[in-house]
Amino acid sequence: MELYEKLEILGAAAKYDASCSSSGSNRQGKVGSAALPGICHSWANDGRCISLLKVLLSNKCIYNCAYCKNSTDSDVPRAEFAPEELVKITESFYARNYIEGLFLSSAVTRNPDYTMERMLEVMRLLRQRGFGGYIHCKAIPGASDDLVRQCGFLADRMSVNIELPSQSSLQLLAPKKSKLDILNPMGVIRNAITEARDKKSIHAPEPFVPAGQSTQMIVGASPETDRQILLLSGALYRNYELKRVYYSAYVPVTNHPALPGITKPPLLREHRLYQADWLMRFYNFSSDEILDERLPMLDEYLDPKCAWALRHMEYFPVEVNRAPLNTLLRVPGIGNISARRILSARRMAKLTFSDLKALGVVLKRAAYFITCSGKYEPQLKMSPAYVYRALSAQEKLPVFDAGIQTSMFDEARELSAMRLLGRLQA
Repeated sequence: MELYEKLEILGAAAKYDASCSSSGSNRQGKVGSAALPGICHSWANDGRCISLLKVLLSNKCIYNCAYCKNSTDSDVPRAEFAPEELVKITESFYARNYIEGLFLSSAVTRNPDYTMERMLEVMRLLRQRGFGGYIHCKAIPGASDDLVRQCGFLADRMSVNIELPSQSSLQLLAPKKSKLDILNPMGVIRNAITEARDKKSIHAPEPFVPAGQSTQMIVGASPETDRQILLLSGALYRNYELKRVYYSAYVPVTNHPALPGITKPPLLREHRLYQADWLMRFYNFSSDEILDERLPMLDEYLDPKCAWALRHMEYFPVEVNRAPLNTLLRVPGIGNISARRILSARRMAKLTFSDLKALGVVLKRAAYFITCSGKYEPQLKMSPAYVYRALSAQEKLPVFDAGIQTSMFDEARELSAMRLLGRLQA
């Protein structure tokens, strides 16, 4: 098989892995470099679109995961790179300025150790030849701790995909995988990062995954609620010091009877989970604050911060001229930057609603939850039902759900409002 054919097959086979975003590495080399904020499949801070080669080393898998296009029973073209072949492609693409790094993953071929050894060989050859570009390497669950550690000294970021949110779902849809096999390499990576950080004050060791580790969860292939997913994400952030948890809407690519009968990915649900995840990482929300047992799913028509505020009106209104930073950050329409601007500006004078708008506060949301010198913005209606409808009418649903009507009076939105109001009255 020609290299181009292999690349076409194995590049397409890697497209379902969302955890390829990266940042935080400043590795330098003779060939290429990974400069802060890193290389990712996104936009850099300076506006550049930066790219990496995202490919599987092999899609010849020994596992039969129900949700995976590359499972052993799937009728798809199979291919496999020799380590030297993938190294040559990576160097060639970099020399032509097609890429700035490599996202390296693989189906499990023969066994986890064999697969991890071949991925390690790719990275070793690249680094020996002076390649300083960004490398994101997927750790293979079940591979030996030593192989995982060796990879960590060559990669800028590593990730272990947890795939499904519970052991019961793994047993049903990926019976050859186990929660322990997935969490073990996460722990190995976490411990090695801690060791490297502790040694840094004594002497400068080789960097160990300087951009940290991440994981991915599939959303919608199994029956777990948003609350269960966020509780798991919160535990992963606390216990394994992950940089990111990625949420990937289930794409129906197989016809396994245990999978839900959907025709399109639940992209709006994925979008809401990312918003909730942002609250946990940057706004000091805990996972069990965002949702509770009585409301286990995120609101489709309201972002998680607004939904939380409406369920906890006992914390509002917030007086912007006196509230501390953590309180300001809980107000819908006030972000990290505008909250710090408020703290700075109010030292000089008492702030008005006009001042807040100039400071970057989104008043059409924040006005329902704040006062300036003890007063609400004039002419506001403050009933929970009205506020819900007003806020949800402002919500711009992503393009992938353009078919959903955005009128605040449609039936689905009314039902969602009724559920929230029922929770408020309980």
